[in-house]
Amino acid sequence: MALRPRLTALITALLLTGCASQPHPAATQARAEPLPDGLRADVAVLETTDLHSNILSYDYYKQKADPTLGFERTVTLIRKAREQFTNSLLFDAGDTIQGSVLADYQAQVQRVDCGEQLAIYKAMDAVGYDGGTIGNHEFNYGLPFLSQVTGTPMNVDGGATQRCAGPHYPLVLANVYSARDGKPIFQPWMIVTRKMAAFTPDGSKLSVPMKIAIIGFAPPPIMQWDKQNLQGKVTVTGVVEAAQKYLPDIQAQHPDLVIAILHGGMSTSPYTPDMENGGWHLAGVPGIDVLLMGHEHTEFPGPRFEHMQDVDDEHGFVRGVPAVMGGFFGKDLGVIRLALVREQGHWTIDKAKTFSQVQPICPSMLIAGKPTVSPNNCVPADPQIKLVVGKVQQAAIDYVNTPIGQSAVRMSTYFADEGDMSALAPVNAAQIDYARNLLQTEHPQLANVPVLGAAAAFRNGFGGADDYTDVQPGPLTLRSAADLYFYPNTLSAVKIDGAKLKAWLEKSAERFNRIDPNADGEQQLINSKYPGFNFDQIQGGISYVIDVSKPVGHRIEKLRYQGKPVQPAQTFVVVTNNYRASGGGRFPGLDGSNIVLASPDGTREILAEWLKAHPSLGASDLPRTSWRFAPLKTRGAVVFTSASDKQAVAESDGLHNVKQVRDNGDGTAVYAIDLSR
Repeated sequence: MALRPRLTALITALLLTGCASQPHPAATQARAEPLPDGLRADVAVLETTDLHSNILSYDYYKQKADPTLGFERTVTLIRKAREQFTNSLLFDAGDTIQGSVLADYQAQVQRVDCGEQLAIYKAMDAVGYDGGTIGNHEFNYGLPFLSQVTGTPMNVDGGATQRCAGPHYPLVLANVYSARDGKPIFQPWMIVTRKMAAFTPDGSKLSVPMKIAIIGFAPPPIMQWDKQNLQGKVTVTGVVEAAQKYLPDIQAQHPDLVIAILHGGMSTSPYTPDMENGGWHLAGVPGIDVLLMGHEHTEFPGPRFEHMQDVDDEHGFVRGVPAVMGGFFGKDLGVIRLALVREQGHWTIDKAKTFSQVQPICPSMLIAGKPTVSPNNCVPADPQIKLVVGKVQQAAIDYVNTPIGQSAVRMSTYFADEGDMSALAPVNAAQIDYARNLLQTEHPQLANVPVLGAAAAFRNGFGGADDYTDVQPGPLTLRSAADLYFYPNTLSAVKIDGAKLKAWLEKSAERFNRIDPNADGEQQLINSKYPGFNFDQIQGGISYVIDVSKPVGHRIEKLRYQGKPVQPAQTFVVVTNNYRASGGGRFPGLDGSNIVLASPDGTREILAEWLKAHPSLGASDLPRTSWRFAPLKTRGAVVFTSASDKQAVAESDGLHNVKQVRDNGDGTAVYAIDLSR
């Protein structure tokens, strides 16, 4: 179709405006003829989040390929989306640089130098991003490392003063500030200009510049979770306050779209400035057009948010704002199909034609009539990504295979929720020994106080059938320690009394649903809304019983230390990680104020040294299992899900009341537990 003279002149004028990152609005208006009303443009806003440096489809702990995760497969979806949509933008919502063996290797073992990019950023630059934000786990390795690897000089203690190699896309963060000068440690917002294809009502195609403002937010509780890295160095504000602070400046630039990139999920609880998942409230701030979320390791739109107020969990709207949350570990790609129409001189969102979806790398398929995720139904990996990171990947694998000893016992988390503490016992033993030695020199007044250890199963099936720790009898390597302790936490110890110890255990026991002994049908033992990493199991001479027939807060019974009832005023030192000791998980009595030890040493490294000191690990080296369920005879079955065909593991670890009742066909199975035994 021949273009009308007016449209030809318009295109020429638009091409002359260029593609500057932040054009001066007055100059743009002087050069460009106003765009006509009625123009339409479809823009795909693509999102990754919580990649946690899972670049390749590989399980470092089992040393085998895992096609159900990995950025290299997400890239395949990104390229397909770019083929499908003429216009697209790609953003990342944080928790990017931490979370895999490869990430720890580059941060803690063979640290990248100033001129070298992190592997995850190399991989992301290979596909090309338009922007991103910072998650809570970006702070795990400290501000000096974050400053270096993001190429962001920071006026903070230890911050890089020179610009090192970082990602080739902008990182924005509006709610974290330097304690020295009160300025944001990252650029709080930015406007990027991209050429977009737009269509007139008669079908003529135009190439038009579109100004997209991006603003980023980290979860405010980072000041608790990474207190040892951040205290006195930065300050944090709530996400709503930060948005309200910067939106007037953003609007003064007359952007066509404002996209909020939040490393956080959604809660409709009353808003507070320290809210962890403030997405619902952020969506209500006037001026935000699109919301990208993360942190919760789930998908939106999705059934988890089905009954949330003012949330359309089918089409992907939060309080009328198009939104998406794209899973974790590279398992999914978030996609918002944004339908834009030009009205009264502005781009507006046609909500009737706009929708969000989360595209999985492994689409579910029907197996025995049930939607099931199968490793055989995953998209192929993009071959370019392995070429980019293959060398450092192999170096990380070689490192974690360093031998450190032998074990005569199997340590697994298949049944950690049901009382198998085999994988938690070495963690607690290492923590207790380490703290006892330090207390003698640093706090001799506490040398005779009972020292307990608290640990949780980090790999408990949340990520699928392979997401369990399973260290087989035989040689132990650094990989074994990394499998037993998944996160790069540091060790902390708190001083508490017996009443707070019981409250700690009561909070942990929220992991279980309340079981009605008179119910006829199946009852699920596990409360899926309570994360497994908050189910602390405490050892070191104590014993206790959990009665799942009782309401939350009244489940811990027969709490004893060395056979004697624990008294409310009795003093204990409990060794845990910096996350929990500083308030992570909102456990009663844990807010950082009662920390007596805050070690700079990582719990994983402490565990590795302990394993080296026990080169022939046997059952006698490990603390005894500390808890059991209260006997409860139920009319119907009490069931839970774990990896399939693991009943023999339960039996060998003393759980003779567990039986597999049906296979789900996806590597998992349903088990029944007889609570009366």
